Amino acid sequence: MNSYLKEFLHRGMMFSGLGPIVLGIIYALICRTDPNTALAGHQILVGIVSTFLIAFVQAGTTVFYQIEHWSTPKAVLCHFSLLYIIYSVSYVMNTWIPFDIRVILIFTAIFAAVYFLVWITVYICIKATSKKLNSQLK
Repeated sequence: MNSYLKEFLHRGMMFSGLGPIVLGIIYALICRTDPNTALAGHQILVGIVSTFLIAFVQAGTTVFYQIEHWSTPKAVLCHFSLLYIIYSVSYVMNTWIPFDIRVILIFTAIFAAVYFLVWITVYICIKATSKKLNSQLK
């Protein structure tokens, strides 16, 4: 098995349990603010499975930045694409956003803006740290 696939699966399995824990906290807060809220069994099952998959993919896709023969734009595009797919499908399946083209376009714009804002921030911080370390080595 490819070492990157093994690493993807390893990272995914290490952090995938966090998704259902976060979902449980969210459901607890929702039920606390509105005690009359009732969730059907299938809603809970879909929520648990989808948040497990979100956390699994979120952690696993970090391996894309470790693939040395990939360019940074390719790694970013693959990372962004997989995250966008898993988040958008999960949000629609859980009815956290409606299956309406306008809503999905708004979700897409917000997702892309936040993703690239975070990515650029991390990139700038890593560049600054690298520059500082390189100057100390000289």
